[in-house]
Amino acid sequence: MSTAERLGAGRYLAAGARPEAAVTSVHELTAADGATVRGVLATVPGATAVVCLMHPRQDLTHHPLVPVLLGAGAAVWTQHTRSVNNDLSLVHERALLDVAAGMVFVRERGFASVVTLGHSGGGPLYAFYLEQAALGPADRIATTPGGRPTGLAEAELPVADGAVFLAPHPGQGRLLLGCIDPSVADESDPLSVVPDLDPFDPGNGFAEAPQSSSYAADFLARYRAAQHDRVARIDAVAREHLARAAEARAAYRRTGAAADRRRAIAPRILTVFRTDADPRTVDLSIDPSERPYGSLFGRRPDLIDYGQVGFGRLTTPEAWLSTWSGLSSNADFVRCAPGVAVPTLFLELTGDQAAFPADTARMVGALGAADLTHRAIRGLHFGGAVAQGEPTGNDLAGAEIVGWLGERHELAPPA
Repeated sequence: MSTAERLGAGRYLAAGARPEAAVTSVHELTAADGATVRGVLATVPGATAVVCLMHPRQDLTHHPLVPVLLGAGAAVWTQHTRSVNNDLSLVHERALLDVAAGMVFVRERGFASVVTLGHSGGGPLYAFYLEQAALGPADRIATTPGGRPTGLAEAELPVADGAVFLAPHPGQGRLLLGCIDPSVADESDPLSVVPDLDPFDPGNGFAEAPQSSSYAADFLARYRAAQHDRVARIDAVAREHLARAAEARAAYRRTGAAADRRRAIAPRILTVFRTDADPRTVDLSIDPSERPYGSLFGRRPDLIDYGQVGFGRLTTPEAWLSTWSGLSSNADFVRCAPGVAVPTLFLELTGDQAAFPADTARMVGALGAADLTHRAIRGLHFGGAVAQGEPTGNDLAGAEIVGWLGERHELAPPA
């Protein structure tokens, strides 16, 4: 996919100018478990409300909503997790400690209102955090899906005063469960194919753009079941690796032998081929919306699926179970949503290629907030316009967010 195509698809939007009076500072924080994370605070004179943006894997320092929020009179906190731009070992329970470090920081800065803004994967990250923060320490998740202590009970997890979800997807694991290719016949061979499960075989209903594919109901039923089975098989491999590592750690505690220590720390890296194969991205009749043909990665999933780019391509067993397994991950939006009780704005983008209408309905329906606003606005997942010449989804989302904030929190007057 060329740069021009990516820009046209709205994946990369240029941020507007920040107010001249805006002041930006960089801060290094220490999470409860000792990990170092960094964040950027941008503020304007008189700001008493701060909007926090995070994503488990990406740097949102230059998110196009930052100047919009600053212009409206809110401060903006954008923060990394410890896994930014390198999610090989992304464990969501540890990422919550990173979120907590940022929340403690902005509370200590004296802001009267703290609002989280989760775009895309930031949505399930913040839903998970808000769910855990609302619980008493003893009720928080004690161990990761891989069996390691989370440290959440011992950490300070300030609760936010509000939450905005912009085009959140159902969670990294749920997202991958929908787009992992179940036709991989051999996990060691990226070209191996089970023909009757191949989503890119015209005989099974596939068609290249601009024509929509058309899959039969029985094929889709077999396909979805096979996706579940593939994830379950990878889960089993991950758990086997982790069991061996745990046995080696126990042996080392008994023996103190270097050989046991080496066995305990030797990395096991899972390579997960072909993870851009959600039938909904090429068959626009499935859960129809205003989305264009193609996936988040481009217009040719039939080719992208076989390339290096893709969700969860390389991962540790612990990270697979915590983040990428739709069967094991705790960072599932629908699972977490009942615990999100703060005033909530949920913005659905009508051309979303990561959260489809049925996903959105489940997520909105699960939220526990009594003060819940749901809006559907025209736009693509990353905030681009559905059609050329229209306002971008980012522009429309910005207006909705500013209006919602202004009704509930004091915003600084324009400079």
